[in-house]
Amino acid sequence: MKVTREKTEDRQAFLTVEMESTELEEALERAYHRLVKKTDIPGFRRGKAPRAMLESYIGRESLLKEALNSLIPDACDNAIKEQGIKALTHPNVEIIQTEPLVFKVVVPLLPEIRLGDYRQIRMSPEPVDVTEDNINSVVDRIRHEQANWEPVERPVEFNDMVVIDIDGVADDKALINRKGTEYHVRKDQNLPLPGFAEQIVGMKRDEEKEFQLHIPEDFPKKEVADKQAIFKIKVNEIKQEKLPELNDDFARGVDEGFESMDKLREFISDGLKKTAEERAESEMRERIIQMAVDQAETEFPPLLVEVEIDKLLEQQLRRWQASGRDLDEYLSNINKTEQQLRDELRPAATKRVVRSLVLGKISQEEHVKVDKSEVDVEIDNMLKDTAPERVDDLKKFLNTPESRRSIMDVLVGRKTVERLADIASGQEIDKKENKANDEEAKEEKR
Repeated sequence: MKVTREKTEDRQAFLTVEMESTELEEALERAYHRLVKKTDIPGFRRGKAPRAMLESYIGRESLLKEALNSLIPDACDNAIKEQGIKALTHPNVEIIQTEPLVFKVVVPLLPEIRLGDYRQIRMSPEPVDVTEDNINSVVDRIRHEQANWEPVERPVEFNDMVVIDIDGVADDKALINRKGTEYHVRKDQNLPLPGFAEQIVGMKRDEEKEFQLHIPEDFPKKEVADKQAIFKIKVNEIKQEKLPELNDDFARGVDEGFESMDKLREFISDGLKKTAEERAESEMRERIIQMAVDQAETEFPPLLVEVEIDKLLEQQLRRWQASGRDLDEYLSNINKTEQQLRDELRPAATKRVVRSLVLGKISQEEHVKVDKSEVDVEIDNMLKDTAPERVDDLKKFLNTPESRRSIMDVLVGRKTVERLADIASGQEIDKKENKANDEEAKEEKR
């Protein structure tokens, strides 16, 4: 076997392998012995037919295929070892010719990650401020949720609730057909089509109306997109919103009840502050991660991006396939080829790969570990909101080796981000100083 390393590019090693004719012949002989034992050839007991008869019966190509299926993987492994290559995964093989046997091998190499000085990143969450306007906005939302709707004898106005019969068609295809359905007449309401709410404003109870609206080009039902829709509606009832008074009685009627408006506003303020602090913490962590990623230099084979695109594509297709439809139908619905969709996903996939590689390298540098008990706790948390009849099956699935490894990877990533946040906020330094002080105190006591 002769191995030539043509080049190394994009973290891929490009090899050309040429096999000796004797090596191919030996592989053909081994293939003959395997196939003759499971092939019935007229006139011969199984396993007794000469090679020439077997080759004539099944064809030279079938015998060669069987030989190559065992010869090439072993030859690839030997070629990779000979070149001292640390492969990321299985290589891609292209047969150039069979006599003599020559094939090209593209070997994805392990990624290279050179981290920047991420330990010098310093950052704190943005300060949060809860204003009276923020509190008033929540109170107003609760007030609308507690409102009553009262029938009125006047034409429809914006913000009314109407009970209508509606029949809509486009290009002789039914769009909507409902009787006695409630419809909130809002200026920002774009359902069932933009401009529908405006057509109802001014109508009276028991009034009927017919009108046309243009269907947008991005309408979900592609067969009627960019066409005219014809609607026939009848207003059966008109209701206006009656908001409750803002007083202590109102506060006592909210959720579990509050003794006064002041207590309700205090509760809202605390909730808004907590949410804002959590969001500020999350945004800070994202900025830290991005700074660490921006500092780093990464090199990796294109295969990693293609694998990530596969994952993103699977996520997009999951709901679609749940209804029994396949990739071709999905592509037809969004009017794109598979390659166009993959190209669109490539930037996001590349970003995810780089982020994952950098965080993985940092977890190694920081010696981030997750033990078995932490995985067990995570699985218990995942089972908490599961329906009782599904707990056993889900628990069995989550405890498979593959699932546990996946959960462990998630936990390692989570702990790595926490470590980065501690470093950036100075807490990691404080922890080390406290540990050193504790050790010093123990020494003094001895």
